[in-house]
Amino acid sequence: MLKTLYTRLSLGLFLLLLAVGLLYTFISLYSLREYSASVNQALYQDLAKNLVSDRNLVSEGELDRSALEELFALYMTINPSIEIYLLDLDGTILSYSADPTKIKRNQVSLSPIHRLMGDMSLYPLLGDDPRSHDRQKVFSVTPVPGAENPEGYLYVVLRGEEYDAAETMARGGKVLEMSAWALLVSLVVAMIAGLTIFRLLTRRLRSLTRLVEEFENSDMSLSPPSTCSNSTGHNSRWHGRRPVVRDEIDYLGVTFDEMAHRIACQIEQLTEKDAQRRRLIAQVSHDLRTPLASMQGYIESLKLRRDRLSPQEQDRFLDIALKEGRRLSRLVDELFELAALEAREKQPVPEPFPLAELVHDVVQKHDQTARDNQLTLTLSGDPALPTAYADLAMTERVLDNLISNAIAYSPAGGRIDVVVGQAGGEPEVCVRDSGTGISEQDLPHIFDPFYRGEATDGSGHAGLGLAIARRIMTLQGGDIRVENLASGGASFCIRLPAYTSPSSDVINTS
Repeated sequence: MLKTLYTRLSLGLFLLLLAVGLLYTFISLYSLREYSASVNQALYQDLAKNLVSDRNLVSEGELDRSALEELFALYMTINPSIEIYLLDLDGTILSYSADPTKIKRNQVSLSPIHRLMGDMSLYPLLGDDPRSHDRQKVFSVTPVPGAENPEGYLYVVLRGEEYDAAETMARGGKVLEMSAWALLVSLVVAMIAGLTIFRLLTRRLRSLTRLVEEFENSDMSLSPPSTCSNSTGHNSRWHGRRPVVRDEIDYLGVTFDEMAHRIACQIEQLTEKDAQRRRLIAQVSHDLRTPLASMQGYIESLKLRRDRLSPQEQDRFLDIALKEGRRLSRLVDELFELAALEAREKQPVPEPFPLAELVHDVVQKHDQTARDNQLTLTLSGDPALPTAYADLAMTERVLDNLISNAIAYSPAGGRIDVVVGQAGGEPEVCVRDSGTGISEQDLPHIFDPFYRGEATDGSGHAGLGLAIARRIMTLQGGDIRVENLASGGASFCIRLPAYTSPSSDVINTS
C-alpha cells in the first residue's frame, strides 16, 4: 500500500497538515489567552484606584479597614473573577478577599507593581499570584491611602481562581469543540485539495512508470525500420529537435525515451556484432586451416616420398611449406594486432612530426619492391604540410599497408602515385594505384575484417590490413577513405589531426 509515490505523498500531506493544524491550534489558544489577558488589564487598569475612591476606603487620609472588609465580602459575591489583596510597602499581604486556605504566598514581588504604576500602558504585565508559588497573572494596583503618602497597595488580581476555573471549563468544552471542528474541516478541505493536486502531478509519473514496465517486459528491441545512427550513436528520431521540456518530469520522460532508444540501438548493434563475430570465427578458422592444411600436405608428401623426390622437388615442397607458414604467421600476427586495437590494449602515443618526411621514408622503403614487380612508385604533392599530431609508428604501419596493397593489386607496367596534401587544414596522404579498382558492392565493406570481394587473390583471403588501418586511424582521431579513380584503379586517403600548439589538448583517442 505504501509502495506507490502517490500514497506516500498523501500520507506525508496528512501528517504535515495534522502537525500544522495542531501547532496552529496551540498557537491560537496561547495567543487568545495572551490577548484576553491584555484586554482584561487594559480594561481594568484603573480598577484598584476606582475601588478606593468609589468605596470610600480612605477616610481623613487613612485606610478604612471596615470599609475594606465590606469590599472584600461584596466583590467575592458579585465578581468572583477578581481577588483583592492589601499589601504593605514591602509587598507583604496584610488582608485579602480570597479563601485563606488557598493562599500560598505571604508576600508578592513589588517589581511589576512599580513598573505598572510607572507606565500604565505596559500590558499584559504579570504579577505574582498569591494562590500559587510560581504562577503569575495580570493585575491592577493603586497606592493606599494615596500616592502622596502611601502606606501600602491595593493589589487586585484580575483573573482569579474562579476565572481560571470558568476559563478551563469553557476551553475544555466549547472552545476545544470549535477548535476540533475547525481543525477537522481544515484537514478535510486541505487533504481533498492536496490529493487532487498530487493526482494531477503524479499522472505523468504513473504514465512514465507504465512505460518503463512495458519496456522492461519487452525484448527491448526496435520496431523496423531502425532509426539508430551508426555515425553518432545518438537518437535521431527527433530529427534534430527535442520535445519541449517544461519541468523535471518532462525531462525525465524525454531522457528515458532517448535512453531506451539507445539501449535498443545497442542491443541491435550487439546482435549485429555477434553475427559478425560468428562470421569472423568461421572465416578465421577457414583462413587458418587453409595454409595449415597446405603446410601439412607438403610436409607429409615430403616425408612419404623423400626417396623418390629429386633435390629440386624437395626444395620446392619446403619453399611452399615455408611460404604457407609465413602466411599463417602473418595472419596470426594481424589477428593479435587487431584484437589489441579493438580491446584498446594498444593505444597511440601522439606526437608532432612532419608527415611529408615520413611518407618519403616509406616510399623509399617500398621502391625496390615496386621495381621488382615492374611498377613505378612516385611521390608528389606539397611538402609544406601542417605538422601532424599522431603516433609515428602506427601511421607508418598504415602507410606500409596501403602501399603494399597497391603494389599487390597493380598489374606489371603500372604506376603507384603517393600524393601528399591537406584537407580542411589537416595533413592528408593519398595512395593511388593503377589496378582494376574496387567494385561498387565491395566499397562499403572494404575495411571489414576478412571481407571477400571480387578482387581478392586466389586464396580468397582479403586480409586484415585495411581493418587494422581503419582502427588505427580511428584511435588517432583521423580518418581513412577509399574511392575508385575515373582513370581506373583505387585511391586510399588518410587524414591526420594537425598539431596546433604545445598547449593544445591531447587527441581524444576514444
